[in-house]
Amino acid sequence: MSYRAPLQDMTFVMTELADLDAVTALPGFEDATRDTAQAVLEECAKFVEDVIAPLNRTGDVAPSTWKDGAVTTTPGFKEAFKRYAAAGWQGVQHDTEFGGQGLPKLVATPCIEMLNSANLSFALCPLLTDGAIEALVTAGSDAQKQAYLGKFVSGAWTGTMNLTEAQAGSDLALVRTRAVPEGDGTYRLFGEKIFITYGEHDLADNIVHLVLARTPDAPEGVKGLSLFTVSRRLINPDGTLGARNDVYCASIEHKLGIKASPTAVLLFGDGKFPVGRGDGAPAAGALGELVGEENHGLEYMFIMMNAARFQVGMQGIGIAERAYQQAAAYAKDRVQSRDLAGSRGAVTIIHHPDVRRMLMTMRAQTEAARALAYVTAATYDAVHRSPDAETQQASRAVYEFLVPIVKGWSTELAIDVASLGVQVHGGMGFIEETGAAQYYRDARILTIYEGTTAIQANDLIGRKTVRDGGATAKRLLAQVRRTAGALGSSTSSEHGADLLAIARRVETGARALEEVVEYVVGSYRSDVKGVFAGSVPYLTLAGLVLGGWQMARAAAVAVAKLDAGTGDAGFHRAKLATARFFADHLLTRAPGLRDSIVEGSAAVMALTAEQF
Repeated sequence: MSYRAPLQDMTFVMTELADLDAVTALPGFEDATRDTAQAVLEECAKFVEDVIAPLNRTGDVAPSTWKDGAVTTTPGFKEAFKRYAAAGWQGVQHDTEFGGQGLPKLVATPCIEMLNSANLSFALCPLLTDGAIEALVTAGSDAQKQAYLGKFVSGAWTGTMNLTEAQAGSDLALVRTRAVPEGDGTYRLFGEKIFITYGEHDLADNIVHLVLARTPDAPEGVKGLSLFTVSRRLINPDGTLGARNDVYCASIEHKLGIKASPTAVLLFGDGKFPVGRGDGAPAAGALGELVGEENHGLEYMFIMMNAARFQVGMQGIGIAERAYQQAAAYAKDRVQSRDLAGSRGAVTIIHHPDVRRMLMTMRAQTEAARALAYVTAATYDAVHRSPDAETQQASRAVYEFLVPIVKGWSTELAIDVASLGVQVHGGMGFIEETGAAQYYRDARILTIYEGTTAIQANDLIGRKTVRDGGATAKRLLAQVRRTAGALGSSTSSEHGADLLAIARRVETGARALEEVVEYVVGSYRSDVKGVFAGSVPYLTLAGLVLGGWQMARAAAVAVAKLDAGTGDAGFHRAKLATARFFADHLLTRAPGLRDSIVEGSAAVMALTAEQF
């Protein structure tokens, strides 16, 4: 089926939960009004539905190909990318100084979701470029900003992130790529990087790689990593492109999913394209420029990684929405068996209770994750634009706490939602032609790249919970409890019973999460392995409680609209019902997760390594 952007829900979340009006009151965002945001979303929806989404299936059956170091992308991708760039979609959230539209992250986030729903493989190229822009804005020199940012924002060039090596996956202390200074401010890089998304392609005129490498006298471990720009083609003094740099694509991977996205093995300095020295003599080594200071590379790369991690969370929400839409459409069309309440003939499967349960599970998780992500985006805008230093500091703590949850929880639930999508299709879900299986295969990478779920969970424990003694988590829980209290007192509404039930579930979830936060902070030093044994369940619990909080807030807004007789009554009734389902069927998992984290760590570590 074709993709249709859920504009009504996106707008509801953006305005009612993420408080677009407060974001537009921030300095520099005054023009990002509700009308402007709505127009941007509608144009984006039209573009991705008409241009990008039709290429999704094409990319799965006709993926990118490699030959003699060159990559040819899926038929239609090149033209679509040109149209994407020409329409200015790469620059929605980037500074007007470099040709961007300068809109808030909150407005850009629905656009990111739509692009990923439409075509996850295609969306990966702009995602990596966004990360490169963020890194150079923060750590690049003025000359680097002038050389690269306008080209990135216009879509003339794209960017990549080069961390991983065969021996250095999650453990970047093992990176071996070398950067040898030339004496004129440039460096020659030598090494191999793997799993480089869009490391080679034919979509744009040039690719600029941001590469982690070691200088000759660098200290061991991650403290010795520096960040370099390596352009696929050398850049002349006047900004035009020159000869090939000594970076070569040795192959691309054959993958379970996201097949149209070329995942490259890149060789730096193997002599395929020797670059002239000052005396004109060619020599091996990919010419690069240092970004920022030596030995601060991982710090700068984390800027890219945090930007990418949020966007990967949006990939999870995007693929979940697409899988839900297809499953719901199939369930309305597929005739099978009689209605349990009695009927003369077979009915469409959406009449069967368990199909409803699966669809509601898909819908509720997707809507909760969307709400939490959009609220996180608004928090980012406050970090970067609030004129008040205290607000900036508090918003930064919340944003940094939420990013691993957006990434980890949203991508884990995407696999669950896509799997349920296959199940709703029954046997036809296992057949490639329906498309349901592609969403399942594509979703499977999301919990792995840009930091596995365990890495997100470890970050949530170590840097985001223990470091401040659980203060940020407890501040959020105080807000959760205020929402529960407000809902619990809304008995005057005809929908008061629903609100009261949701409030009870939210309060129970908040209590479970609070007990886990206290356990993590209190036991970290005495039983660190026990605490980390529950890290992923902790992340899951945080996602459920905070996602449930957003659904509770949505329910309150929906009831207020229904009581006042304003807005779309059908939409608001559906929102209330979905929030009630989330509370009754998903938030109810919170106490069990609490028990497994606080009381179950010994069982995780009980066997010796030899017993496995």
